[in-house]
Amino acid sequence: MPTTVNKIGVIGAGAWGTALAKHLAEKGLEVRLWAHEHDVVDVINSSHENPIFLKDVPLPPGLRATSSLTEAVKSCDGILFAAPSHFIRSLLHQLTPCLSDPIPLICATKGIEENTAKLMTEVMEDELPPSMHRSLMVLSGPSFASEFSAGKPTAVCLAGTDEQLVRWFQRVLMTPVFRVYADTDVIGVQLGGALKNVMALAAGVIDGLDLGLNARAALITRGLAEIIRLGVAMGADPRTFYGLSGIGDLVLTCTGTLSRNHSVGVRLGKGEKLETILAGMQAVAEGVRTSRAALTLARRYQVDMPIIQEINAVLYDDKSCRQAVRDLMERDAKSEKGRT
Repeated sequence: MPTTVNKIGVIGAGAWGTALAKHLAEKGLEVRLWAHEHDVVDVINSSHENPIFLKDVPLPPGLRATSSLTEAVKSCDGILFAAPSHFIRSLLHQLTPCLSDPIPLICATKGIEENTAKLMTEVMEDELPPSMHRSLMVLSGPSFASEFSAGKPTAVCLAGTDEQLVRWFQRVLMTPVFRVYADTDVIGVQLGGALKNVMALAAGVIDGLDLGLNARAALITRGLAEIIRLGVAMGADPRTFYGLSGIGDLVLTCTGTLSRNHSVGVRLGKGEKLETILAGMQAVAEGVRTSRAALTLARRYQVDMPIIQEINAVLYDDKSCRQAVRDLMERDAKSEKGRT
């Protein structure tokens, strides 16, 4: 564990990565923000803003961006990952040779690797040396980047197996407007953060079809039941899903107008094709990729997840949104507290 934290490398200059880098720089830490796009690096360093991913948010002059992974992590006391989930493995593969000593790593990416259905910490364990595995942590919770960057109160969860290290970085991250809770349930915190994006797609479909608030509330509630079932099967603590990284993030993403995943769902419900929607998006809607991985996990652990099944059918089998809703509503009668 580091005795002090003075310099942090942030990997990923999307909205959330930029917001976290801004937050840490304003706390007085030296921050290096890695971006894949050279134009993003240039504008951050010259104009102290990121108009592509976090519009109208001034960045501290001391926050420096780079397109070099080596430069981003050199002499750092910790690394924070906020890149899209489908880039994590390749970035880690490039990054590992740059790390001479074990270093704490916080993953703020909310997703599941599509082709392997592995959680982000599992991907990290594949690519990083065993000496770093106990230093892995995950950051998740209800946190729209634009509100966080505006200084509006935000609360999240930081989870890791090394409780002392988690407590240390909890203090590093916290401010009067950014409250961080500590946890040890790495599986549950990650599943809640990833699967809420898939449920937000489904909630958006409900809103796009104009089916009303009753239907959306039911979707959120039954979506939570599916997430808990899978989480328990994978070894998570069911109590985690009643916290910030579970129901907190689920409600925000399924109802907030700033949610990219909800917006994609709304457009699907209004009849637009997925390819058309994604072609016009600069940022990533993680739920689109995560939905396939979630279905893989449901089948692997033999967990009934009908909402996950139906959103996959809409996304990838060209099933109509109305038929998907109809099939959910006409399922056999169940006990609400039952296993299915």
